[in-house]
Amino acid sequence: MRKRKVGSSNSRTSTSASRSVWCLPVIRVASCTLATAKSLGQPSESSPGLFDSSTCLKLTRSTRELSYRTQKRALLQSNNNNNNNYDTMSSLAKLKSVTTVVADTGDFEAMKTFQPQDATTNPSLILAAAGMDQYKALVDQAVSFGKQQGGSLEGQVEAAVDKLFVLFGCEILKIVPGRVSTEVDARLSFDKEAQLTKAKHLIKLYEEEGISKDRILIKLSSTWEGIQAARELERDHGIHCNLTLLFSMAQAVACADAGVTLISPFVGRILDWHVAHNPEKKSYEPLEDPGVVSVTKIYNYYKRFDYKTVVMGASFRNVGEVKALAGCDLLTISPKLLAELENSQDEMPEYLDAKKAKALELEKFDMDEKAFRWMMNEDQMATDKLSEGIRKFAQDQNKMDAMVRKLLQG
Repeated sequence: MRKRKVGSSNSRTSTSASRSVWCLPVIRVASCTLATAKSLGQPSESSPGLFDSSTCLKLTRSTRELSYRTQKRALLQSNNNNNNNYDTMSSLAKLKSVTTVVADTGDFEAMKTFQPQDATTNPSLILAAAGMDQYKALVDQAVSFGKQQGGSLEGQVEAAVDKLFVLFGCEILKIVPGRVSTEVDARLSFDKEAQLTKAKHLIKLYEEEGISKDRILIKLSSTWEGIQAARELERDHGIHCNLTLLFSMAQAVACADAGVTLISPFVGRILDWHVAHNPEKKSYEPLEDPGVVSVTKIYNYYKRFDYKTVVMGASFRNVGEVKALAGCDLLTISPKLLAELENSQDEMPEYLDAKKAKALELEKFDMDEKAFRWMMNEDQMATDKLSEGIRKFAQDQNKMDAMVRKLLQG
């Protein structure tokens, strides 16, 4: 194993040999060992392979440290005990047997349909859901809470929006047995202290609703400031973090070094950038998809060097990308793609393998702020997509504020 300093011309990994090592297909499974399953409780009859809420709380952090191949055997045995025939299982059920499936939506009905383990939200998803008639009661409750806080109108808007995010999270946790990710205001992405304050406030709001912090992942943008805020939240406050808008190895390494619980590399947005910047290449085979390749590199690196941070692929454009990452720790998938997987019985080969990753000859990065900023500077795609993602989330946060402001004034 070699260590590499970043920032000089000979630190780049542009050789075809290094690329071929990074891109080897690999396998990963996420659940719990058979012994742990027996000691903590069995999966529910309605959702084989999924554990009830109390069990998931016990598994929150310890699951990441268990043997992945033993985890798989536990899930497959659970499926066998429930008389599931693999050949007739849906592609979604097959995926669930090797990867933790997370719903990428704020729509409760979609979660009930597809029975994911966890759920993720962001300002865009909450904004869309808040405009639906069936969620009007939550919006009204949040606005009432904002008014009760008194003070300036902008202070009431902030209080109401924070409360709305938490109320949606609480409703989601009535459906999923695991965790929900709640995002810190993207407009704070370059302010470490402000992100710390907001994260702790969101956890406080959850605790006031009777929800333990163990069931919450605080989502932060993968800026240097966001990563350092996550380091402190994890280390000093026991608050688990999900680092989002992640597009590069620099971000992934910095997150792992910071000890964050989970990262969300954006598969589809990486593909979008490459398609936009390579007019002659409008499509890719799933295993050659730039987003899939990026997540595979990150996964291999984490498993090779025994990082406890887990990888949750996100932002998928098609089921091919999802299938090409079968075996990843977690995948967060939109209802549309979940439906496609549910209605298919295609095979689900496991392309991600922790054991194979352990055998790879990879270089370990020495990551500090200077190295991080240099690597981001050298990666046009990651820099473009990070800034674009922050802008889009901030725009939706502004729209959310405007909606709530109007209701407060009504």
